[in-house]
Amino acid sequence: MKKEQKDTIIKALGEKLAEYPHFYLVDVTGLNAEATSNLRRKCFAKEVKMVVVKNTLLHRAMEASELDYSPLYDSLKGTTAVMLTNSANAPGKLLKEYKDDEKPSLRAAYAEESFYIGADKLDELASLKTKNELIAEVVALLQSPVKNVVSALQSGENTIQGVLKTLGDRPEK
Repeated sequence: MKKEQKDTIIKALGEKLAEYPHFYLVDVTGLNAEATSNLRRKCFAKEVKMVVVKNTLLHRAMEASELDYSPLYDSLKGTTAVMLTNSANAPGKLLKEYKDDEKPSLRAAYAEESFYIGADKLDELASLKTKNELIAEVVALLQSPVKNVVSALQSGENTIQGVLKTLGDRPEK
């Protein structure tokens, strides 16, 4: 491969790393064409972009990035696929569908501005909440007390009116 081609690929990888806030480095060593194709289909269905890359080119793209990806450098060996995503937990959930001894397997990940090194971090990554899920939980928590106050006021409205009417109808002594 010529230097110009390598530079183009490094630049494109750098743009992808900047475009997506989360990515996983996955070991796809030994996957045949059919298994790789099936994995790509699953990724597409979950809105995950999968790219099989040369480790040296990915390493150079990471070095050229504004972020310090140095904790991930040791994970770049063998056949590596990069799963790029906007949802931090989508690739984790997808990889959990495979058995621990099966390929593809997690090597490392950069998600929620943190580094996750090793296949043992897969459960943690799969259980990460997305931004929308967190917002929904906060809104639900905030709505709960308000709903209780509103329902108490509405049920008390009839009670208060009844008490006032009874007091108003009562003859004065």
